[in-house]
Amino acid sequence: MILVTHALKHLTNFAFSKIRVLKGTKLYAIINQKCPKCREGELFVDRNPYHLKKLFDMPERCEKCNQLYQLEPSFFYGAMYVNYGFTVGIALAVFLAMNVLGNNFELHHYLIGIIIAIFILAPLTFRLGKSVWINMFIKYNPNALDEEEKAQALNRGQ
Repeated sequence: MILVTHALKHLTNFAFSKIRVLKGTKLYAIINQKCPKCREGELFVDRNPYHLKKLFDMPERCEKCNQLYQLEPSFFYGAMYVNYGFTVGIALAVFLAMNVLGNNFELHHYLIGIIIAIFILAPLTFRLGKSVWINMFIKYNPNALDEEEKAQALNRGQ
C-alpha cells in the first residue's frame, strides 16, 4: 500500500508539474489548487491529495490575501456535483479505453476497471471538485495582495 501511495504521489506531481498555465487564469488556480482570489495561497493544508489523513483539511482563510474559503455554511456541498461529473468522465474514459484495447471484455470486467479507476482517482477528483466549485464564485483580483498589505498596515497603525 505504501508503494502504491508513493507511486501515485510521484505520478500526480509529475502530471501537474508539466502543466504550464498562465498564473492569472482560473485554470491555473484550479489545477494548482490555489486561492481563487490571489492565486498565491494554498487551497489545502497538504498539496498531496494522497495523504489521506489530510485530504479534507483546508485552511479557513488564504494565508496571503485573507480570503475566506467557506463562503457560507455547507458551501462545498455543491462541489459534489462537480466531483460527480469528473467521476462520470473517468468511467466513460475507462470504458472507451477498454473498448479500444479489445472488445472481448465482459460486463464485470468493465465494472471492475471503472471501480478501480474511480477508487484510485477519488482523492484527486475530490480536491479538483472543490477547487472548481470555489473558483466559480470568487473572482481573481490581481491587486488582492496589495490590498491585504494596506489593510494590515492600517490595523497596525490604529
